[in-house]
Parts: sequence; C-alpha cells; structure tokens
Amino acid sequence: MAGWQDYVGTVAAACEGLRVTSQDGELSSDDGLRRWIEMTRHVHRGGGRLYLIGNGASAAMASHVAADACKTAQLRALTFNDAALLTAASNDEGFDEAFALPLRHMAQPGDMLISISSSGSSTNIVRALEAARSAAMVIVTLSGKRPDNPSRTRGDLNFYVPAEPYAMVETAHALILHYWIDHYVLACQGLD
Repeated sequence: MAGWQDYVGTVAAACEGLRVTSQDGELSSDDGLRRWIEMTRHVHRGGGRLYLIGNGASAAMASHVAADACKTAQLRALTFNDAALLTAASNDEGFDEAFALPLRHMAQPGDMLISISSSGSSTNIVRALEAARSAAMVIVTLSGKRPDNPSRTRGDLNFYVPAEPYAMVETAHALILHYWIDHYVLACQGLD
C-alpha cells in the first residue's frame, strides 16, 4: 500500500498537471481560473444563474459548491439533484436527459452551466452540454481520465485533470471548485 506522502504527491501531481482550454486554445491554469472568475462576474451582473451538474460524487460536489456559491458568494446557483425531478425526468425521458430536460425548461441565455464529470463521458452530462450550447449559456467543464473525453471540447472553458483514478480526479475537482469560489469572493471584495 502506498504511504500517505505518496498518495498526497499523486494528488498534487494531478492538480499541477491541470490543463485548461478555451475556444481560443490552451491557457495557463491561472489565466483559466481568472477568466472563469470574470465570466462568473459577468453572469452575476447580468442577473444570470449558475447550474451545476454531476453524477455520484460529482453530484454531491455540485450540491456543496452550489450551496457555497449561494451562501458565500451571493450567486444564484442551482443543481438538479432533487430526487423527484431526477426520477421524473429519467422515467419520462430516460436518464440521458436527466439534466438536459430541466436546462431546456429553465436556462436563459447568459446563464452558466458548470459540469463536473470525472470521465467527461457520461451521456447525461454530454446531452446537458449540448442543451446548454443551444440555450446560449456560458459553459465550464471539469473532467478527467481520458484526454479525448467529449466534455473537454464542449465548454467555453474546460478544466481537465490528467489522472485515471476517480478519487484523484474528484479530489482535484473539489480543489478547483473551492479555489474558484474563494477567489471569486476575494475578487468581488477587491482583494484578489
């Protein structure tokens, strides 16, 4: 079994290897995070909402970050993790539409979708990204595992963690999301 320092080192290497792309090409991690903060400010100033989606641990992370975004950053942030909504959408339209269906009914142009997917390949995530693009939303993706995953090319900003184990990708995603919220708050206070 690997020791604690080795495990932490592996997570740190995954975080340090973060690759950020936009429609314009590759960005440094700092530039990508700064751009995300500015995009968030623009969405907020325009009265827009943030929608966060994910499956499993990524769904739990989406809920946690949406709560932080509302409480700490005063952003209008929502998830689609309500059991009744998920089961109704999945029963009526199929699980592949679990996030796309509510987005098509609720999202407005200029709102932001943040997808959190370790594999970046879940069909319900990819369909939601397509629905968000059709709705003229701002899109930010967080993914990992394969560098050619479908989520990685569908966002205005894409944060890719080059790691295979789910735990490594999920841990890096949590760190990225906390950094984004913390530095958004600091930027709004003029401290960042």
